[in-house]
Amino acid sequence: MNDLQFVHPNVLQFSWLVLVFLIYLYRKRIIKSSMDMGHRLQKKLVVKTPNSSRMIQLFCIALFLMSGVVALMRPQTPGGTISLGQSQKAADIMVVLDVSKSMLAEDAAPNRLRRAKSEIAELLENLSGHRIGLVGFAGKASVLCPLTSDYGFFSLTLRNASPESISKGGTNIGEALRKGLDAFGPGQASRLIMLITDGEDHDSYPKEVALVAKEKGVRIVSIGFGSETGSQIIMTDEQTGARRALLDRDGAPVLSKLDGELLRSIALETQGAYIPAGTSALDLESIVDRHIEPIITMGTEKTIKVAPH
Repeated sequence: MNDLQFVHPNVLQFSWLVLVFLIYLYRKRIIKSSMDMGHRLQKKLVVKTPNSSRMIQLFCIALFLMSGVVALMRPQTPGGTISLGQSQKAADIMVVLDVSKSMLAEDAAPNRLRRAKSEIAELLENLSGHRIGLVGFAGKASVLCPLTSDYGFFSLTLRNASPESISKGGTNIGEALRKGLDAFGPGQASRLIMLITDGEDHDSYPKEVALVAKEKGVRIVSIGFGSETGSQIIMTDEQTGARRALLDRDGAPVLSKLDGELLRSIALETQGAYIPAGTSALDLESIVDRHIEPIITMGTEKTIKVAPH
């Protein structure tokens, strides 16, 4: 029992609300009983409930409410649900997901962003026992889900991630990686960033941030979606369903290309891995076995390997 840990210990603060509510119930019954009728008439007509029965009722209500508080705190025993090996320690994994408009290109059906989100959701089944977080980025980056072992909450946040999640357009991989590094906070767990993007970057110096990640012992697995020949970005009106190609200032269709060389260099700086998903389906089991699990265990230094298309 001494090893019991809580995922959300701050929820304990709600116990004060439980206490206030119980006092309110107790005083309300006394005041209401006194106001309903006079003391003499009350003695004749009402069978008074024993104080012991009232206390038992209040105790049952308190027990029910406090059980809810404890459940929200998510008590866990450390290391009890890890699925990638009995000797492996739990790791912190930060998913850094590109939600810019270029991810709406449809070379990876139905589009790059939806494909990426689908692959991440499926990947969760192989990451049980680890904390996972989500950073969304376009022209700027934002932590959409802090590190958590609550995969239900993470999945909900992931489903809602879209270009509307980030107010500024563009693609700023450097800031996204910085935000991911900051989101880890202090700790001794193995730390991994999964960068999922088409690789287009607007001069945010991501290679320099990759060097910072290396100094902090954080490795990066870069997964590139899209074709290297380029694809148009199709915008869909949510209200009317009308579709149109995104145009540049000259009225020409915007083409978005996968920048595999940038993603490969980012991974190389941290001794991570580059996985060119392209427009094909990912072999998730192979990715976990060949890339993610060895990085999490941190047993030996890993040389970058490029997965086949």
